[in-house]
Amino acid sequence: MAFFDLDRTLIRGFSAKEFFQERLLSGKMTTTEVVSQFSAALVYATGNKNFASMAAVGAQGVKGIDEQVFITVGEEVYQKHLVDDIYPESRALVAAHLAKGHSVVIVSAATPYQVNPVARELGITDVLCTRLEVKDGKFTGQVLEPACWGEGKAIAAKDIASQKGIDLAHSYFYTDSAEDLPLMDIVGHPRPCNPDNKLSAIAFQRDWPVYRFNEENPSAATNALRTALTGGSLLPAIITGVLSGVKHLSWKEGIYSTMAALGDLGTAMAGITLAIKGEHHLQNRPAVFIFNHQSSADLLIAAKLIRRDALGIAKKELQTTPIIGQMLMASGAIFLDRKNKEKAIEALKPAVDALQSGTSIIIFPEGTRSYDYTLGPFKKGAFHIAMQAGVPVVPIVIKNAHDAMPRGSTLFRPTVVEVVVKPPVSTQHWQSQDLETHIASIRRVYLEELGQT
Repeated sequence: MAFFDLDRTLIRGFSAKEFFQERLLSGKMTTTEVVSQFSAALVYATGNKNFASMAAVGAQGVKGIDEQVFITVGEEVYQKHLVDDIYPESRALVAAHLAKGHSVVIVSAATPYQVNPVARELGITDVLCTRLEVKDGKFTGQVLEPACWGEGKAIAAKDIASQKGIDLAHSYFYTDSAEDLPLMDIVGHPRPCNPDNKLSAIAFQRDWPVYRFNEENPSAATNALRTALTGGSLLPAIITGVLSGVKHLSWKEGIYSTMAALGDLGTAMAGITLAIKGEHHLQNRPAVFIFNHQSSADLLIAAKLIRRDALGIAKKELQTTPIIGQMLMASGAIFLDRKNKEKAIEALKPAVDALQSGTSIIIFPEGTRSYDYTLGPFKKGAFHIAMQAGVPVVPIVIKNAHDAMPRGSTLFRPTVVEVVVKPPVSTQHWQSQDLETHIASIRRVYLEELGQT
């Protein structure tokens, strides 16, 4: 059996929006219906996104209306909008399941007036959805329980699977929303489609295959605003750090609070959500945390992950970069002159001292980004200081930060960035003559995670 959600899984966008707009523009909505629909949306937005409560409020507004009115509107919405919004990829998936003789079911929080025309188009006969009570052809203002949302979807799926004698452990479920986890958790083949940020992170952590169909990209103006807000997050981060430093009478506490705030605010404004595997390895401290370098977003990602009790090592050129340079200097960052090997080695001594005093180090051993996103050679500095201080190296693999800001672009765009924190690598028994072998071994870990072997 294959279950499909409707909105953003079978079709682009949200069918409820199109349905409401069509009903509103018809001029036939009563005042009660308009008020109830807006009230329902408000209930959903302010009530922890409780769909059942929203549906109950919305149903009250259509009490006494002929069901045939909604059937007609549903057909009009389908013909005007939804028929062209069905993903070609979804059509192919449905057809493939039907060709294999699988029972295909749409399971959606939407009403049958939105779902049925799409089901008919795709040749799907079984529909599980939220149904309004009808008596004598008119809506009663009640929702038939349970609403087909969250746990309600799982209940409905169990019922139909039992009726058909099908084992859910062998079934599929395609959906875009983390709200559908109750059903995803009981099928054998969960298949996130165009997943929201939360579901993207869960899918990455659980190794679920993900389908991403063609979506409209945010406009350049939206991304420009997003980027400006990201840059603007620097000021509140600094203010947060100053207040924390004053409160604790500690310069270091102020720096660490600034780092954490910049990571949180910066990634939020940039639209970056982190999906992390192995997050518990970040607790191995002090350590040398090494990151691969793909994008300008990497600094925000590192700040959000490491948060505190750490210093960065940066190339000397950044010292004169407006704002970033001042921030790095204020944070106690260690700058390396890559053109002068003797000075670079001398500059690493404070890093060893910091590690031995309990402060971790953040470093990008490639030194710069590659033009084609392939992993560059690792410089030895990070590994030298880890070995000298006797602390572990913790490899952190950033898999797709280039999606958030590709090379050549100056604008952030919303992205779920996948990060893998690998187990710490002990340097206790390293010898200088074997350093290149150890570096090559760690670099192979990155190559394997990035699929560049």
